[in-house]
Amino acid sequence: MTDAFDLFLPDVQTVPYIFSSPHSGRDYAGTFQGQSRLDALTLRSSEDAFVDQLFADAPLYGAPLLAARAPRAYLDLNRAADELDPAVIEGVVGHTPHNPRIASGLGVVPRVVSGGRAIYTDRMARADADARLTRFWHPYHNRLRKLMFDTTETFGKAVLIDCHSMPHEAIEAHHRSHAPRPEVVLGDRFGAAAGFEVVQRLEAAFKEAGLRVARNTPFAGAYITQAYGRPTRGQHVVQVEIDRALYLDEARVEPRADFAEFQTLISGVIAQITGKNGKSLPLAAE
Repeated sequence: MTDAFDLFLPDVQTVPYIFSSPHSGRDYAGTFQGQSRLDALTLRSSEDAFVDQLFADAPLYGAPLLAARAPRAYLDLNRAADELDPAVIEGVVGHTPHNPRIASGLGVVPRVVSGGRAIYTDRMARADADARLTRFWHPYHNRLRKLMFDTTETFGKAVLIDCHSMPHEAIEAHHRSHAPRPEVVLGDRFGAAAGFEVVQRLEAAFKEAGLRVARNTPFAGAYITQAYGRPTRGQHVVQVEIDRALYLDEARVEPRADFAEFQTLISGVIAQITGKNGKSLPLAAE
């Protein structure tokens, strides 16, 4: 057992798909809120709230679902372990070449939440940052690597669907007035992280569900797509960003009244992606 993540497994994995949700963690217990200058609701503004619940049916279609417990504002699992920000962690030497994620305050231990609001008043000790990595980052990625390895061994390939949500305002900021506003953005690092057919299959599934889909703009994928996507080895990763306004009251960080309906829609998307017309036996949790 671990407090780093929840892993939901089918009784038997029957498809080469893995679903992960690295930013939906909402365990704010302990000292974190006391360390932060922000209130609890503001801390949650960076969270991909309830994305793990949107994709909760993945094991019913034969695919594992790995979901973080640690909040993104506490530790960002979609960053490399060495993306340490000297502005928030003592004893860190500045990175060269320039790392735009660290510069913007969004390293592996974030300095800010959405809107550039500072999380801390003072810098933390390097030992405290290392303890977060040891407790949460390494167990999560060790398990994700094992899932990718085992799936590739079993099926000859692995397809990781990295599940996220995007603030509605982020889409507005990048929206071109003459183009339809996307509701889902698929990121494959412009083909470097996943094969063309893999992305085509995902895009078709979301479009069949009635959602508008874009690729790589404004989100092409971050650390997980970069680190795990190796199409020439049969390992594919696609980052999925869903407009939060479709299922979430963003101001309150609460599910909309029609959340269950949207979750059912996403379940149908999973069924299309995995090629499953019916559901398998109940899932087992690890």
